[in-house]
Amino acid sequence: MSSKPSFPAWFETAFRAEYLEVYAHRDQASARAEVGFLLDQGLCGKVLDLCCGQGRHLIAMRDEGLEAFGMDLSQELLMRAGALEGGQKTVGSLARADQRMLPLRDECLDGATLLFSSFGYHDDCGDAAVIEDLRRVLKPQGLLVLDLMNPDSIRAGLVPHSVREEQGLRLEETRSLSEDRRRVRKRVRFIRPGSEPLVWEEDVRLYDPADLDALLEDHGFVAESRWGGFGAKVFNAQAPRQLVFARRAAGGTSCPV
Repeated sequence: MSSKPSFPAWFETAFRAEYLEVYAHRDQASARAEVGFLLDQGLCGKVLDLCCGQGRHLIAMRDEGLEAFGMDLSQELLMRAGALEGGQKTVGSLARADQRMLPLRDECLDGATLLFSSFGYHDDCGDAAVIEDLRRVLKPQGLLVLDLMNPDSIRAGLVPHSVREEQGLRLEETRSLSEDRRRVRKRVRFIRPGSEPLVWEEDVRLYDPADLDALLEDHGFVAESRWGGFGAKVFNAQAPRQLVFARRAAGGTSCPV
């Protein structure tokens, strides 16, 4: 019988408070615009923002009248939700959870979002478990939104090494593809003056459209649309993102017309 590894998975250690400093340019204004696009595409009702991080999109969703709540594995990020503009709106709406095992009852959601490359963290079985549990908690015809990297764009334009310095901070990032070119790996070295460098790694699966659609279909979803980014960007080989809207395949409707 195999034993569980004693070391944590990369996603258990990567998303600390410093992660917010790496992506400090992502603000509430951009979150509001992105949520506006999601609403235009049919997001409605009771919504889970899975892997919500600090809660930027959750706040925007609640501002728009959605019955939204968020879950994330990182306690550090969840604890910083109150520091955001409108952060008081997240009180009572956040929980810590593993995306593969959602502490929710069956068919309780009208929609679920996984934004900013929050899918593809596991092996194939682990990723399938995420999709299967989302199918379980979504109502028939519930909407699933996956915001992923575009594999063609990543493979063609991968920058092996970059350095960014800003406000006394130094960020060094080293990127590579796995041998089968199905995963992108990044090593981040975060340096603050007077402190020891902080290092973490990321390892995310790249889902080509055909592979993603097959995975969704295997677990009871039908992909309805695919965009190259928020704001109805066309999806092609050069698109920066792969934004997929899929419905749980079943009769009935979860949101009033």
